[in-house]
Amino acid sequence: MPKQTKTNAMRILDRNKVEYASFQYFTDEENTDGTLVARMNNRDTNLVHKTLVAKSVKNELYVFVIPINKELDLKKAALAAGEKKIEMLPHKELLKYTGYIKGGCSPIGMKKQYPTFLELSSEELGKMIVSGGKKGQIIEIEIDDLLSTIKGQLKDLVKM
Repeated sequence: MPKQTKTNAMRILDRNKVEYASFQYFTDEENTDGTLVARMNNRDTNLVHKTLVAKSVKNELYVFVIPINKELDLKKAALAAGEKKIEMLPHKELLKYTGYIKGGCSPIGMKKQYPTFLELSSEELGKMIVSGGKKGQIIEIEIDDLLSTIKGQLKDLVKM
């Protein structure tokens, strides 16, 4: 197997001496979902989270990390961010603001440290899996370590 290339997210974790496990996967499917990725790496699908970026009417950006099988509640997300209303950032703008592309967006190592919120119910898992910063790369990390690395907050974010 070829040597694993470190992503910006992994370099940040290494620099901060944060323990994590990284896994690579390959699929030629364009829209590989997190459940498939977890199974490909023999990981618990409940641990897999997606990173979503939203913007306010004043164009302030916010990052939300929620379980892959849940949907972001935009009203709860706006409340968490202290905004009246937010909307999802169009995928075509993701690279410009975060340095990441759809399918490889990590909450760690964006171009700028945006206010970041993790789904409150995920805390009971103890750890989570997020993108490693590129398609084909995931990171398993303790939730407390992720929170401290990204200066994140736990909030109720998902639709019931």
